[in-house]
Amino acid sequence: MRFQGTDSYVADSELSAAVNAAIALERPLLVKGEPGTGKTELARQVADALGMPLLEWHIKSTTKARQGLYEYDAVGRLRDSQLGDERVHDISNYIRKGKLWEAFTATKRSVLLIDEIDKADIEFPNDLLQELDRMEFHVYETGETIKAVERPVVIITSNNEKELPDAFLRRCFFHFIAFPDEEMMRAIVDVHFPGLKSRLLAEALKLFYEIRSVPGVKKKPSTSELLDWLKLLLIEDIDPALLSEQDPRKLIPPLHGALLKNEQDVMLFEKLAFMARRAPAGGPGRGPGGGPGRA
Repeated sequence: MRFQGTDSYVADSELSAAVNAAIALERPLLVKGEPGTGKTELARQVADALGMPLLEWHIKSTTKARQGLYEYDAVGRLRDSQLGDERVHDISNYIRKGKLWEAFTATKRSVLLIDEIDKADIEFPNDLLQELDRMEFHVYETGETIKAVERPVVIITSNNEKELPDAFLRRCFFHFIAFPDEEMMRAIVDVHFPGLKSRLLAEALKLFYEIRSVPGVKKKPSTSELLDWLKLLLIEDIDPALLSEQDPRKLIPPLHGALLKNEQDVMLFEKLAFMARRAPAGGPGRGPGGGPGRA
């Protein structure tokens, strides 16, 4: 049972080794990286490659650790008791199973995704230490203990927006997904757009990485946004020559809404274009990063 990537997901040797190490150690795999680097998709592809069901727990700022175990609907039970509903005599009718409960009691080993754990408060990871260590928890309302039938493969993602507690980190196998270099990005694009014309890909990647390198960009475009942009370029049949435009006054790329996702970054490029228009005629063009214009 080893993960080596899939036909639709490019995993380098280090990422594959991290997944397999976490499975062998029976430790949660903590995957960090900037948004759009394929952390969430990794769990889906691991489940698909290993033939396991996938359970997804997407964390929000208001999510509490206990919700992953179970929730007791005391209000609903009180309401039903006032209405004379016979279900009130069985408290299990008012317990909603969480994703950890589902993973622990699954008849087949599963992949459990705990997505964007850094969105929750700082105590959230600590509140799951015992459950992830011992793969069991106690249900106080019924007195039962839920133990894992098959220890799930746990994949935890983080956008690195806040630090996680040391006690939690000690229990994980860690891997950081670095942003893909151009060679890796070409392999990723080839999976999604096989047979893409080489000139269009070359010009699109060149412009994409130039945008990411511009000083002051608030949100750098991600891999998923590059794929969206390429899809639009193909739909609109954009001429690759338009992407290699040398005029420094035309700094905003076509269909830039797929890459630039806030007004500050759009205004930054508009400002750079305005400055280029104000430059002395005949002077050397400047690219978006302050260097020479694109050739």
